[in-house]
Amino acid sequence: MTEHEHVRVAVIGSGFGGLGAAVRLRREGVTDFVVLERAGSVGGTWRDNSYPGCACDVPSHLYSFSFAPNPDWPRAFSGQRHIRAYLEHVADVFHLRRHIRFDSEVKLMTWDAEQLRWEIETSGGRLTADLVVSATGPLSDPRIPDVPGLDSFPGEVFHSARWNHDHDLRGKRVAMVGTGASAIQIVPAIQPQVGRLTLFQRTPPWVLPRVDRAISGAERALHRALPFTTRLRRGLLWGIRELQVQAFTKHPDELNLVEQLAKRNMARAIKDPALRAKLTPDYRIGCKRILLSSEYYPALAKPNVDVVASGLAEVRGSTLVGADGSETEADTIVFGTGFHVTDMPIADRVVGADGRTLAEAWKGGMEALRGASAAGFPNWMTIIGPNTGLGNSSMILMIESQLNYLADFVRQLDVLGGRAALDARPAAVRDWNHRVQERMKRTVWSTGGCTSWYLDDNGRNSTIWPGTTSEFRRATRRVDLAEYEVLRARKKVDA
Repeated sequence: MTEHEHVRVAVIGSGFGGLGAAVRLRREGVTDFVVLERAGSVGGTWRDNSYPGCACDVPSHLYSFSFAPNPDWPRAFSGQRHIRAYLEHVADVFHLRRHIRFDSEVKLMTWDAEQLRWEIETSGGRLTADLVVSATGPLSDPRIPDVPGLDSFPGEVFHSARWNHDHDLRGKRVAMVGTGASAIQIVPAIQPQVGRLTLFQRTPPWVLPRVDRAISGAERALHRALPFTTRLRRGLLWGIRELQVQAFTKHPDELNLVEQLAKRNMARAIKDPALRAKLTPDYRIGCKRILLSSEYYPALAKPNVDVVASGLAEVRGSTLVGADGSETEADTIVFGTGFHVTDMPIADRVVGADGRTLAEAWKGGMEALRGASAAGFPNWMTIIGPNTGLGNSSMILMIESQLNYLADFVRQLDVLGGRAALDARPAAVRDWNHRVQERMKRTVWSTGGCTSWYLDDNGRNSTIWPGTTSEFRRATRRVDLAEYEVLRARKKVDA
């Protein structure tokens, strides 16, 4: 990029959100935009997470764009390699690569109130933009807990999202820290090759079988020949999940049957009563993300696997100490401890109209109008923003709804004409988030008796959407100008 490049729109990130925004902008006739990507290729989460066993827990035909259906998904639940290839395909088919600036990590974005534009500093140069679309995603920056003595560990240490493929685990004593969606895929993938595997579990997850299978050649041929069958398959998958939403958001007691299915899933593989007790959650199913795996429990029952049900408390050289005082020797530590979700690092790099960073504005908790616009940050939108996450369906549905909102945001700026900007009114942001949080009180995420990554440091759920995807789509179909302050560039007065 040139030193003084100016674009109409700057999109941050090239995962599902960033590529989706780029496609939508082109469809709206906007071609003066760039996609700023800190890495050397597209893919976002599905580029960074390449650990053994990495796969999606949402059915393939629902975990893809409605405007870019893929009739050739190889499995009901596709693996990381195929999802990343799909995103590369989207970048090619929609001619997005000409807009992408690789190796361009955003260092700072500052709002220029005089010029009504964003000044952006990246590792690849400087530019300005009228509108910024932040699509960095909540699962992009790994979180490693501050474990006392970790620096003294003589072996290899890495996070699941930064897997060291050069490190050979064969015969090694491996400690897996965490029991989230990544860990339950990693454990069965590496268990057969390691010498000893110790799982440090702070909180056991609820795990249901993942009913995965290969999609036959005949099915794929049918989807290619009759595209409406792909749409029908996607629609059925969507409809089933929409019907499930009320159990999570209004009637958590309806999840009791699902809880019994999860217990039976565990009992089939875990015959040792003591181990079963360690693995049985003490909170209602759905309070934390329900995980899908048919291999996790069988792997934990293998003789070379131990479960420390108290979490990792300290590291003393090669000795790992559990919170229960137990000691384990290890050669390698793998952290599957999640991401900076409610404290996204990008928020420290966005400076708004009043000189505050987004992180400072969100110190009491993330809030954004319709999950997109933050007060005091004009012409700035986020994809997968506050309270847009899902507990039971595909995030692609939410992303596409936010792309509708982005498209109308651009249209509204066109209608206003001249140099204009839209800044979400604080009252509108408060009203939207008050309604969201009132609905949240009845949900399983609030009443289920767990502490999850959905909650911020104040115990507030600023992550999940407490409704159906169709409700969210209706809420983001249009931009209501009454919820925004219209800013105009000041006219220069001749002396």
